[in-house]
Amino acid sequence: MTYEIEIGRFKRAAQAYSLDDVAIVPDRRTRDPHDVSVAWQIDAYQFETPILGAPMDSVMSPGTAIALGKLGGLGVLNLEGLWTRYADPTQVLGEIAALESANGGHFDPVITARLQEIYAAPIQPELITARLAEIRESGVTVAGSLTPQRLQEHYKTVLAAGVDVFVIRGTTVSAEHVSKNHKPLNLKAFIYELDVPVIVGGAAGYTPALHLMRTGAAGVLVGFGGGASGTTRRALGIHAPMASAISNVAAARRDYLDESGGRYVHVIADGGLGTSGDIVKAIAMGADAVMLGTALARATEAPGAGWHWGMEAAHENNPRGDRVRVGTVAPLEQLLFGPSHHTNGTSNLIGALRRSMATTGYSDLKEFQRVDVVVSPYEAD
Repeated sequence: MTYEIEIGRFKRAAQAYSLDDVAIVPDRRTRDPHDVSVAWQIDAYQFETPILGAPMDSVMSPGTAIALGKLGGLGVLNLEGLWTRYADPTQVLGEIAALESANGGHFDPVITARLQEIYAAPIQPELITARLAEIRESGVTVAGSLTPQRLQEHYKTVLAAGVDVFVIRGTTVSAEHVSKNHKPLNLKAFIYELDVPVIVGGAAGYTPALHLMRTGAAGVLVGFGGGASGTTRRALGIHAPMASAISNVAAARRDYLDESGGRYVHVIADGGLGTSGDIVKAIAMGADAVMLGTALARATEAPGAGWHWGMEAAHENNPRGDRVRVGTVAPLEQLLFGPSHHTNGTSNLIGALRRSMATTGYSDLKEFQRVDVVVSPYEAD
């Protein structure tokens, strides 16, 4: 059932909720947190935690992807980023971290212009091969990401390099892209030809998510390219409150399960998950796993050195992101598993998830999706 509100006489709209607008309610037995499982599996690949590292240069390098993999998560390398444009990107990463804002705020056209210059360097296919080989040699699951715009140009290189999980990630991804200027990408035909599981998104509604599931995707990313560094809402007027978006896509998963005769497509929340409480509520709303940007950019090992930005910040024509200061909280292992010295949900992310599940009496992630939630809009102190 959908309730709409009237916005003047011409428009009606559904009420949507952000993760800040909902809260979990304990209403059954409790458990010992040590008895709770946060394991997650997609296709043949099993993980000890439901954490994916976002394919953003401030978050994932080959080294941090390996480290996250060894800690039970899945690091996704951005195959259009600095690591595939520069043989040694440490210098430009250091320059990005050292850029000073003339106005003291997030938005600075001088910084944006420099990011655009840095990302104008061409993608080198041999570096795609080398970076994925480095991750593979460590023994962890190999995952790489391309945008739909670059997919047909580079996917053969990615597959030849031996990727295990292929991620197609954009601000908004649809099953059918219509264009009068070039041959459109047919996602269903493309995914059908691949021998590896594909995660695709973002999608923020029931219908687009259902269409993506019908392409054969193993997982759907829920989001619109938002998060701490994104300005899509200001630049394009597009925004999808995450609690409602996750719930709608989870409903598409349920209906597609019936439609397909039992094929389960994983729902992965992607965007606006800056604290452990956000992660907990994303799974409570129906997510199977979460893709983290800001939360992992705070790790000591993160390539951004306390700064965070996405590919949208360097778009050559219509940048929709800023370089933002997120700070450094703790080494990656401590950030995920503690011990924590922070009271704001920025470290011991998995420990907090375990405790929330234990407090509400659930023993695994699928069970926890049934937890009761209430609408409780957050009011800042």
